[in-house]
Amino acid sequence: MRTADRIATSRSALALLACAALLSVAASANAQTRFGIGRTATPAEVAAWNIDVEPDGRNFPPGQGSVAHGRDVYNAQCAACHGANGEGGTGDRLAGGMGTLATDKPVKTVGSYWPYATTLFDYIRRAMPLTAPQSLSNEDVYAVSAYVLYLNGLVPDSAVVDGKALTALRMPNRDGFVGDPRPDVKNADCMTNCAK
Repeated sequence: MRTADRIATSRSALALLACAALLSVAASANAQTRFGIGRTATPAEVAAWNIDVEPDGRNFPPGQGSVAHGRDVYNAQCAACHGANGEGGTGDRLAGGMGTLATDKPVKTVGSYWPYATTLFDYIRRAMPLTAPQSLSNEDVYAVSAYVLYLNGLVPDSAVVDGKALTALRMPNRDGFVGDPRPDVKNADCMTNCAK
């Protein structure tokens, strides 16, 4: 390559770097302004996405459901994957496994492994049925939760559950979870003002 070509190439590279730097500065300045597209989500739109239920029962929707109604919804929406009695199939096993966690072949089900009944409601509400997540009404989710708890012997056949009942239910493995021993996960949980 001739010297003149090298100088031209160097100048082109410097010009490109200068343009990139200017664009970066301009982008940073414009990051604080609106571009004329989009809008702030309304409180109703945020509420529609904010459907998680906490282990302590925060954010339960109104409603309740019975084991009897849950049996009907389960048979129509859940049994094809999870089995007629929660024994599993293409989907996870939901019932049984009590007393197996300390054995060579632990059976992890809602009744044997899950620490909170509130998590059952939350998971069903957000993710089930697999082919149509969030398609069940709140009453249907309460009812299916009641039925799965019934399959695990945790509520009677006559049970009607709501957010208070699910929060109050003490699951058999509530105290079975231990802290994570890895040194990179020792930070305290942050529940408020976490961005700071």
